[in-house]
Amino acid sequence: MEPIKNRYDFILLFDVINGNPNGDPDAGNSPRIDPETGHGLVSDVCLKRKIRNFVCMAQNDPSTGEPAAGYDIYVKEKAILNQQHQKGHDAVGLKADAKGKEKSGKISEARAWMCQTFFDIRMFGAVMTTEINCGQVRGPVQLAFARSVDPIVPLEQSLTRMAVTTEREAEQQEGGNRTMGRKEIVPYGLYVAHGFVSPHLAGDTGFSDKDLALLWQSLRMMFEQDRSAARGEMASRKLVVFKHESMLGNAPAHALFDRLRIARDDLTKPARAFSDYKVALDKSNLPAGITIHEML
Repeated sequence: MEPIKNRYDFILLFDVINGNPNGDPDAGNSPRIDPETGHGLVSDVCLKRKIRNFVCMAQNDPSTGEPAAGYDIYVKEKAILNQQHQKGHDAVGLKADAKGKEKSGKISEARAWMCQTFFDIRMFGAVMTTEINCGQVRGPVQLAFARSVDPIVPLEQSLTRMAVTTEREAEQQEGGNRTMGRKEIVPYGLYVAHGFVSPHLAGDTGFSDKDLALLWQSLRMMFEQDRSAARGEMASRKLVVFKHESMLGNAPAHALFDRLRIARDDLTKPARAFSDYKVALDKSNLPAGITIHEML
């Protein structure tokens, strides 16, 4: 398929109710937060993980469990990346020379095979310069950290499990068999994420219009397939896509992003629902060559 020919910038609004959108493992898995402002954060890696997980479900044949051609996922749970690289070497007949070094002329073929085979490499890129070398790919789709519109106040909740793990624990409790735990939640948070799609890099990886449509579908539906005890109520609320007529772009991304304005209806009480906000998109006096698509 032909790579995309237009540049795109996009805004995703998503929210969480009584959940943890992205825990920080270095902080006891507490919700990520900007310590200077109190705003909540969700990492780009977290959002990419959800996109990958959605594509795994959307593009896999349920009868065989195999992905559709060209839509395998490179970075997936329990994957061993060198094994993925070896598939690329085998596919193009790349073998080490007498000194144990790869023939560089073939590495580019293995790189191209990896782009054709793995959707997330074609989209996000990958560094594959391990001992089984498949080169390096810079992806056309990039996401920034998402940030909450207002400061968040994580709440720590104590929990009780009516069971213990070992017999020794049961003996110590004389049959009480209870385990105490904790869970941190955000009562409500509305987050904004910015994203960018480069046609120049798409030309290198082969990222096509079909791939782009799958990206938009993933952003709209990824939270619907990601329910858990920590993220029971997360939802994509609005997806705004700015399409540029030219490959280089017809306006700076930040100027387009500033057209989306978000304000709370009632500042005397904390927000607890998406309906507590007014979201307005300024479509007047658009720069020449810019079209807006609202997908949510």
